[in-house]
Amino acid sequence: MRTQVGIIGGGPAGLLLSQLLHLKGIESVILERRTRAYVMGRIRAGVLEWGTVEVLRDAGVGERMDREGQAHDGTGIVWAGKNRLFIDTYKYAGKRLMAYGQTQITEDLYAARDAMGGVIIDEAAKVTPHDITSDTPYITYQTQGETHRLDCDYIAGCDGYHGVSRPSIPASSLRTFEKVYPFGWLGILSETPPLPEIVYANHERGFALASMRSPMLSRYYIQCPLDTNLDDWPDERFWEELKARFPVDLADQIVTGPSIEKSIAPLRSFVAEPMRYGRLFLAGDAAHIVPPTGAKGLNLAVSDVYYLSRAFIDFYVNKSTRYLDSYSAMALRRVWGAARFSWWLSMLLHRFPDQTEFDRRTQEADLDYLASSEAAQRSVCEQYAGLPFE
Repeated sequence: MRTQVGIIGGGPAGLLLSQLLHLKGIESVILERRTRAYVMGRIRAGVLEWGTVEVLRDAGVGERMDREGQAHDGTGIVWAGKNRLFIDTYKYAGKRLMAYGQTQITEDLYAARDAMGGVIIDEAAKVTPHDITSDTPYITYQTQGETHRLDCDYIAGCDGYHGVSRPSIPASSLRTFEKVYPFGWLGILSETPPLPEIVYANHERGFALASMRSPMLSRYYIQCPLDTNLDDWPDERFWEELKARFPVDLADQIVTGPSIEKSIAPLRSFVAEPMRYGRLFLAGDAAHIVPPTGAKGLNLAVSDVYYLSRAFIDFYVNKSTRYLDSYSAMALRRVWGAARFSWWLSMLLHRFPDQTEFDRRTQEADLDYLASSEAAQRSVCEQYAGLPFE
């Protein structure tokens, strides 16, 4: 086959890129190593910056999100068992947030690509980019034991942290940065009405988070050791521990029920530079991972795709390489901003294994200062709501 942009990875980043390119008459083919059922079944992020909301609308996949998503004005933080603060992003940054699950976004994007005749090759094995520094790159892959070749002008690596795209860049040309956190998040999904707002909790027993996906779908997390065994956490124990980390009035509002998904996610920060090598461009988790504390992972993938789609459109429509040449530097500025914010919020809200009493008191002092300073709240709101695209 021959196409203009070969896309490795059929998650939200790859699907959204293909959709945006299609709307401007640019051809693409998506290669995904997993089955569609697997991709659509992954439980991931669900808090969208308003910039992400607008990109999805521009891509023609916002109708269901606008109908079922939950727009809200900010996020709550509670600490010391009683103190609380509302991070009002609408008041201080002029932007709302949208609770709408990545699973639903993926479903919407698949539906849009199918309706427009998009080419998505599922269960593509042994995907390998070739000649990425030449003017004629191509990708080989296997389906049903047969090897195929996809010729293209450019390759977009949207295949996640464990994908083949980033390792295709020579180690001598790639620099990586990583920070691993000494704990994880034990999370459950339940078909119960969520709290009216997203609430973070800093508690002596550990961090907790009450989040939402829809009016009848809640997502809850508690900080846990990395060696935690899921079998040791039946639903009853989880609900008891979760409620113990929130003030009594909030704990009493949490509606419990059977979990429909339960998992443990380790926390880490990871950034790879550059995000372009020859004709290969990285986007999303292929280039960076951030702790979920800042709700930036999916939003960063969307901003990458926004920049990358604009670069391809500018090239094919205007014959300009301006945005292609600046893609990596531009995307990385936003990536590092989100990585710093996610790190800062993680340090502020979690209890670390080696934390001293001095560390705990300074942490609570930081929270007290945030609650008392409008300037500090404005800064946090600007970052949490998402800075404008360049």
